[in-house]
Amino acid sequence: MKIRAGFDIEYECVQPTPMLLVLSVHPSRLRDLETPHHITFDPEIPSRDYRDDFGNICTRIVAPAGLLRMSTQFTIRDDGLPDEVAPDARQTPVDELPDDVLLFLLGSRYCETDRLTDLAWSLFGHVAPGWQMVQAICDYAHERITFDYLKADPMRSAVNGNYEQTGVCRDFAHLAVALCRCMNIPARYCTGYLGDIGVPEDPNPMDFSAWFEAYLDGRWYTFDARHNHPRIGRILMARGRDATDVAISTSFGASRLAGFKVITEQVVEEAAT
Repeated sequence: MKIRAGFDIEYECVQPTPMLLVLSVHPSRLRDLETPHHITFDPEIPSRDYRDDFGNICTRIVAPAGLLRMSTQFTIRDDGLPDEVAPDARQTPVDELPDDVLLFLLGSRYCETDRLTDLAWSLFGHVAPGWQMVQAICDYAHERITFDYLKADPMRSAVNGNYEQTGVCRDFAHLAVALCRCMNIPARYCTGYLGDIGVPEDPNPMDFSAWFEAYLDGRWYTFDARHNHPRIGRILMARGRDATDVAISTSFGASRLAGFKVITEQVVEEAAT
């Protein structure tokens, strides 16, 4: 399967403003690219990429005063398979976790484990550890939060999402990540492209998507509390503790989002004759 994806985003700044962008395909998917992946800027400006502590590709720029357009479009190969389901995957005891995984047991800005631990154990303390527990957490977040684009709030945390019971994909992910960590299951936040492949088309405008990964039986597995069923065609951009680490843009000065468009669609290939 081939997928065409990309974005067209505009920011307006009142003066030259340093910005940090996390808008590139994750290094783990670069080998799958069919066409070059390169962010273009209009007007043209210098940019520099580096890899952060989580292995994500980050881009540094200084946005000029006025309107800056950033865009890319690429085609990528995908195996076309839904997210893996492994109901027998076991929970790894904390004392046996690799050192680099322990970070994803700790609370973070949007995932306040200290404020959710009592709730988590009251809800999931009786559930079998491992895959069944992570799925039970996804079920809870999926049922607890009602998806509503109009209720998006960049300041909403896992605790707030659980209380307000509304939000967007990042709120589902934050709540599930926090509850997993409360139950001693390492979990990390993911962001990327997810088109309507193999499912009915969503009438809402396309956006980047958020999901999470849980560490079970010595490896990371993909979970999605918003959709709560295996999906096809995820294109990972970045992973981190929560949305703070993978924000598509961080502006070190005043800026305004002036335009936003994301595309993710399956390429229809003609049958060989």
